[in-house]
Amino acid sequence: MSIDSQSHSNRPADAPVIIVGAGMAGLTCAVYLKRAGINALVLDASDGVGGRVRTDLVGGFRLDRGFQILLTAYPEAQRLLNYSELDLHSFRSGALIRHQSAKLSWITLLNPFQEPLSIVQTLVSPVGTLGDKLRIVELLRRTQSLPINELFRQTPTTTLAFLHEMGFSEQIIERFFRPFFGGIFLEDALTTSSNFFEFCFRMFFMGGAAIPANGIEAIPNQLANRLAPGQIRLKTTTKRIDGHTVHLDSGETLTGHAIVLAVDSAQAAQLTGRPLPVEQAFNHTTCTYFSVKSDQFTNNLPQEKLLLLNTHRSSAVHNVAILSDVAPSYAPAGQTLISVSTHGLVMLNEAELVKQIRLELTGWFGESVQQWRHLRTYHIPHALPAYNPDQAGNDAIRQPLQLTDCLYQCGDQTAYPSLNAAMQTGREVAEMISGH
Repeated sequence: MSIDSQSHSNRPADAPVIIVGAGMAGLTCAVYLKRAGINALVLDASDGVGGRVRTDLVGGFRLDRGFQILLTAYPEAQRLLNYSELDLHSFRSGALIRHQSAKLSWITLLNPFQEPLSIVQTLVSPVGTLGDKLRIVELLRRTQSLPINELFRQTPTTTLAFLHEMGFSEQIIERFFRPFFGGIFLEDALTTSSNFFEFCFRMFFMGGAAIPANGIEAIPNQLANRLAPGQIRLKTTTKRIDGHTVHLDSGETLTGHAIVLAVDSAQAAQLTGRPLPVEQAFNHTTCTYFSVKSDQFTNNLPQEKLLLLNTHRSSAVHNVAILSDVAPSYAPAGQTLISVSTHGLVMLNEAELVKQIRLELTGWFGESVQQWRHLRTYHIPHALPAYNPDQAGNDAIRQPLQLTDCLYQCGDQTAYPSLNAAMQTGREVAEMISGH
């Protein structure tokens, strides 16, 4: 069953559980409830499932709404998703790092745990000192030694402070940790909580970073396709929630034994009239897509299935991914799809941004960049919930998953910012409701 075939006819006026939000948390909750014999009704105001995890088909190109990857080591993803059906295509574990100096232009960093033949190259790489590389082994040992729930119970500090405490040099922080994890956290100051950094570091070393052949939206689509026809109602806006009753903008009311809020904190507060415990901050990003004909492909543009990082973080170009190199289905035959990410951009002048990206990448790859065709720019102000040490270490800030006897909430804003947390909280709410 495809999403398009999910009918709006013969749907029940009431349901045992009503889930507001068809993002990854809401869909995960619905799938686990269905396994327990409970057919929840999922409502969403948008025209498709996935929330932030969406893909647009533009002229034969698959454009994810923002550069997104699946970390295959995510425990919740392994537990629920069928990786074979997703037809995952993986980046190599490592990065090509653009560093402007008198001696260096590109630094190659590979993960010797996944590519053992690269160990000599990694040891002599100017990304950091020999001591730094030994500390990475120690960091790997440390992050592997704790169960994930205990890892998050550690007293947090900022990622930057944690790296300094571990003894890492400024060289490796500026050449690797800031550009790589700044791209993961969508913030370059590395103020993100250290326990989330340790979790991400563990996930990257334990598994791969992959994209599905049909785009990142294939992930929520896979979950939606496990639900029965009529369980998902799209283009359905919820106005307010009062006890067991959901009031829609259309004037329709629905009644559920339990109601699950699978939306962000601000939306949840608006729907329920409950006070917002703390203003949720978000890290934002802008993703700009370009295409180039493969027969015009310059030899200066590397085709190594590696993420390209820029150490000059005040630039418009923070990281570059040649997506069709990793997953050829992202572009039509004879075309190459290139993603450029810019983080921390609050005000967006799309034309000026595209012009600046072209200028900067001409210095990387030559004048052929001027012939790249701009496909689309996505500015995503609510790309990822911010997660600083105060949030990570303060139980008073984090809300419980059960709010009242009939009202629940799930989503990464209730835990830590990742697809894994969205799926984890969705599963946990389903288990609370079903009694499993």
